[in-house]
Amino acid sequence: MKDLPPIEPARRTPPERFFAAMARGVRRVRPLRAVMLWPVVTRPGYWFATGCAFLYGLILGGRFEKRDGLHFFRRMPTWSYGRGGTTIGAIYLTTGNVSDDVLEHEAEHTRQWKRYGLWFIPLYIAAGTDALTNRFEVAADLELGGYVRKRGPRRPATPAP
Repeated sequence: MKDLPPIEPARRTPPERFFAAMARGVRRVRPLRAVMLWPVVTRPGYWFATGCAFLYGLILGGRFEKRDGLHFFRRMPTWSYGRGGTTIGAIYLTTGNVSDDVLEHEAEHTRQWKRYGLWFIPLYIAAGTDALTNRFEVAADLELGGYVRKRGPRRPATPAP
């Protein structure tokens, strides 16, 4: 999993402020943080979230596929997920946003879910709704996720005559 950048949103909604305060409190107590992020604690949450997402995808009639180790449901109703798709546990839910770049972006979210378990939910909310300042989205690469335009190769500067 990639390191999370130290980004903070400029403005937060009340739920974001609440969860950010909770995360700051946990960060200050190192033993508590170590226990909360211990894989024995986080993995059951990750598995539970994955199971719930799998059932959700089945119930809503999505088509299950697996590519490059990422499990996903496509052909989901557009109201059933946020933005272009949503990763819950190890399952990516989308209508058809399954380019290689997007799947690589979502694979990073799967690793984030695996690291944080169900703690990922309040941590993601605390990181803010703006993808450009959400540390989890930035770590998953905004370009791959389609949030910003891909930068092409830079042209060499031409010398002035």
